[in-house]
Amino acid sequence: MKYIFFLAASLCFNSMQAQVFIEKGMIEYEVKVNNHKALGEGTWAEMFRDKIPKLSTSYFQLTFNTDKSIYFFNRKDEKSKAPSWMNEGSEDNIWYNDYKNENFVQQKSVFGDTYILTDSLIKIDWKMTNETREIAGFNCRKAVGKLFDSVYVFAFYTDEIAVSGGPMGLHGLPGMILGVTIPRMFSSWVATKLEINGVNYNALNAPPTKGKKKKAKELQETAVKVTKDWGSWGQQAIWGIFL
Repeated sequence: MKYIFFLAASLCFNSMQAQVFIEKGMIEYEVKVNNHKALGEGTWAEMFRDKIPKLSTSYFQLTFNTDKSIYFFNRKDEKSKAPSWMNEGSEDNIWYNDYKNENFVQQKSVFGDTYILTDSLIKIDWKMTNETREIAGFNCRKAVGKLFDSVYVFAFYTDEIAVSGGPMGLHGLPGMILGVTIPRMFSSWVATKLEINGVNYNALNAPPTKGKKKKAKELQETAVKVTKDWGSWGQQAIWGIFL
């Protein structure tokens, strides 16, 4: 009996020792947008639908540690890129999240101007599900969140990365978000790889500074007024700017 107890205790200890939690690194995300659906409906949309690729693909990087993260554009798939007027300035956007102090600094291109936006981390109402999936070699669990009162976010996170973060301003789950789908934005984000060695973490100490300083909520109120007659295209623009 003593031998059995000792053996069980040893196996349990070895299992705990083998489980390693990652607390810093760099994740690459493949971002896909359905441009045809993003155009919406109507005569104007029909004019352009056959002139642009149905799907466009780009890649972003998230560098993180337990306290902070920074997320920005890396490159695009030239074969599927959308015209510049569909994502004007988006490649210059930077998301800097301070998880410890629960605030953010973002560099955003909005209607031709560059702003430095500050505010508290976005509030997301998450609900867990039992669905699981493997992404970039990690076991992930699905959660459903809601943004801007009506925009649903379907996310897969892993608790093997012990940081409550994700792409853009997404956060608040018990682990790192590796996969995201936002149907109303016709977009998805999927992690393709994680790097730990050789990562430059200096950017985590340097939030963006290029642009006009503004509170995110103040600019959002202005943007809503400007786009109120733009229909679904205007709604998507607002969600894209302030996510």
